[in-house]
Amino acid sequence: MENQEKHNIEWKAVWKDEYLVGICAFANAQGGKFFIGIDDNGEIIGVENSKKLLESLPSKIRDSMGIVVNVNLHKKDSLEYIEIDVPSYPIAISCKGNYYYRSGSTSQKLTGIELEKFYFT
Repeated sequence: MENQEKHNIEWKAVWKDEYLVGICAFANAQGGKFFIGIDDNGEIIGVENSKKLLESLPSKIRDSMGIVVNVNLHKKDSLEYIEIDVPSYPIAISCKGNYYYRSGSTSQKLTGIELEKFYFT
């Protein structure tokens, strides 16, 4: 893999539901890719329960945000990892009632004037 995360790429060793926020932030920015089964150094370490995640992640994302993403299983050597390809959306996307935006390599919760500017521009 590439040697560093970028504003539109996230590597995660394992899936946690808290990563839904990052997916929402990608959807509200330029889009991006989440990789599950890749450590912070970009090394493929593999993911357990890959088939279960492959089936559950699209529904989990749709149910929490109302968006559709592509979830793909990849294999390198004997290690499987998952790619979640998040497109940019032309309308504001919320995750469980909150709005997030990707800024640099972090997901920022939008509140107050920032939320108003984002939502109405």
